[in-house]
Amino acid sequence: MISTFPTSVLPVEARASMRVKMLEEELSSNLNSMICGFHQLLDLKDLNTGVHSTRLAEWAMRVGQELGIPEESLQELEMAAVVHDIGKIGVPDAILNKPGKLTDDEKAVMNKHPEFGWGVLRLFPALTQTSLITLHHHESFDGRGYPGNLRGSEIPLGARIVTVIDSFDAMVSDRPYRKGLPSEEAKRRLVESSGTQFDPAVVKCFLKIVDTELPTVLAAMGTGSNLVF
Repeated sequence: MISTFPTSVLPVEARASMRVKMLEEELSSNLNSMICGFHQLLDLKDLNTGVHSTRLAEWAMRVGQELGIPEESLQELEMAAVVHDIGKIGVPDAILNKPGKLTDDEKAVMNKHPEFGWGVLRLFPALTQTSLITLHHHESFDGRGYPGNLRGSEIPLGARIVTVIDSFDAMVSDRPYRKGLPSEEAKRRLVESSGTQFDPAVVKCFLKIVDTELPTVLAAMGTGSNLVF
């Protein structure tokens, strides 16, 4: 039964607590709506990119939980996994959907998409950490990535997670210029690049999840028909 006790007669502390809770719920709702809006923009730009981001959100939560990331940071990681490619809206379709190899100039434009995404997300105070994960999701563990040439623990953990799952998903997915790889080959490449492109701890955690939870993750995503497993 819903209480009809008037809030006006509650103690000041109780009314303040209720107000804070209402504001937190409203903020959370608005934040979720904003992320959903960004995701729909990705779908409008490129349906494959939008579906790819949905898959990454599920993988990211699995890895983050396994690594013991706090609940608040898990939410930031999930949001970053959904919107990490939002900057591709700023990449011309001729480059984004090119069926062949990109020229050096085209690759330079494509490599700007983390900065494009960060430039938008950083405008929202509640998305500060999400914007940093987005900015650095193409850094390499050995410092040879972009845009900041960060290395090791200099790279936000969320970005290191997104880097691994983003790369795996990209390898096993069909793209305009190639067919997806079998999952075993994709896993082999993750291991091969562990310690150079990828954080070894994240790779180890992710591979354990891929081996034991793949059916559950795919069922939760409700997608994956274009994946090669």
